[in-house]
Amino acid sequence: CLPAPLALESSCFSATSYGRQCLSAEGVEFLTPDSTVLNIHDSDGSPSSSHQNPKSTAKWAASLENLLEDPEGVKRFREFLKKEFSEENVLFWLACEDFKKTQDKKQMQEKAKEIYMTFLSSKASSQVNVEGQSRLNEKILEEPHPLMFQKLQDQIFNLMKYDSYSRFLKSDLFLKHKRTEEEEEDAPDAQSAAKRASRIYNT
Repeated sequence: CLPAPLALESSCFSATSYGRQCLSAEGVEFLTPDSTVLNIHDSDGSPSSSHQNPKSTAKWAASLENLLEDPEGVKRFREFLKKEFSEENVLFWLACEDFKKTQDKKQMQEKAKEIYMTFLSSKASSQVNVEGQSRLNEKILEEPHPLMFQKLQDQIFNLMKYDSYSRFLKSDLFLKHKRTEEEEEDAPDAQSAAKRASRIYNT
């Protein structure tokens, strides 16, 4: 069993499964281990929807960076990677992002160990395949620094960018979400046209 989730000031990442992430500064809670959205809210407290953000898939397609900055994009990408049996890649990347924001030394030590035991050790439950992981051992975990996983994180990012990300953009999951956005975006125009036609007919 892994340690219990750690509490953070502005965000939280569950060390238990690396499957739940909170971004309190943006009013977002998302991603349970089964990829179910718990609660997604915009900054004004109103529920987020693709109708309010009709161009989200365009942003996702622009770059992997854009996709990983969007909670809904991360959710969809995780769903895709789960089907490809490589979800651990994005979870490792997210864990490293969270780790870099940690300032408390004790928390940093705990998180460094969690990342190592979950993704990098020979007995890791969700091991990622990166060069240099053999050079990381528990000794360096005692004196962690924010960028200690940076090279490994960059390797995983490039692996996703040039491999799974390109397939994601061609996947049924992405294309279906894109079609839904387009339909919702077109709906108001269709309703306006119907109203105009109704007014003309009535006159």
